[in-house]
Amino acid sequence: MIRRVVVLSACLILWAAYVAHATQPELVPLRQPLAKLSKQIGPWAGRDEPQLTSDIVSVLGVDEYINRDYYDPSRRIPSSVALYVGYYKSQREGDTIHSPLNCIPGSGWEPVKAAHAAIAIPGREPIVVNRMVIQKGADKQVVAYWYQAHGRIVASEYWSKLFMVYDAVRLNRSDAALVRVISPVLPSENDETPAQQRVTQFVQALFPRLEAHLPS
Repeated sequence: MIRRVVVLSACLILWAAYVAHATQPELVPLRQPLAKLSKQIGPWAGRDEPQLTSDIVSVLGVDEYINRDYYDPSRRIPSSVALYVGYYKSQREGDTIHSPLNCIPGSGWEPVKAAHAAIAIPGREPIVVNRMVIQKGADKQVVAYWYQAHGRIVASEYWSKLFMVYDAVRLNRSDAALVRVISPVLPSENDETPAQQRVTQFVQALFPRLEAHLPS
C-alpha cells in the first residue's frame, strides 16, 4: 500500500510539473529578423517581392516571412531563384505551417515529379529536402523545400508534425520555419537539370546564412 501511494504521488507530481511547464509562455531564443537576411547570396543578387496581402498572411498564420527573387547577372541568360521563408513563433493555437503540396496546386501548378534529394552543405552532414518539378501549361519550375526547427532539417510533413509535438513537450517550443526555393525551367533549356542545379547551388550558399535567422 505504501509503495502504491508513493508511485501515485510521484505520478501526480510529474503531471503537475508537466502542466505547469506546458502552460508557460514559449521561450524562443533571440535571433536576427528574416528581413535582414543578406540580399547577396553567392552570385545571386536579391530583391524583395511585393508584400503578401493581409488576407493571405491571415490564412497562412505566419508571424514573419521573406519573399524574394534572386538573380545571377553574371550568366549570359540571367537566371533566377525565388526564395520564401515563413517563420512561426508558435504552432499551438492552430497557426501551423501550410504544406506546399497543398498550396502549389491551389495556385494552378501541378506536380509532375516529386522525390527527396540530398544536398551537400560544407561543414555539416548533407540535408535532405523535398524536390519537385511543377508545371502549368508549357511552363515548368523546380521546387525544393524543407521544414527547419531547432537545428533539425526535415523533409517529411508527417515527421515535422511529430517533431513539433515532441519539442513542445520536451522544450516547450513549437516554433519552426518553412524554407522554399523555386527556379524556372528556361525556354532555352532542354530539361529541368539546369534548374535543379541552380536550386542546389543556391541552397548550398543560402543554408549557412539562414542559421543566424532561425532559432537553433
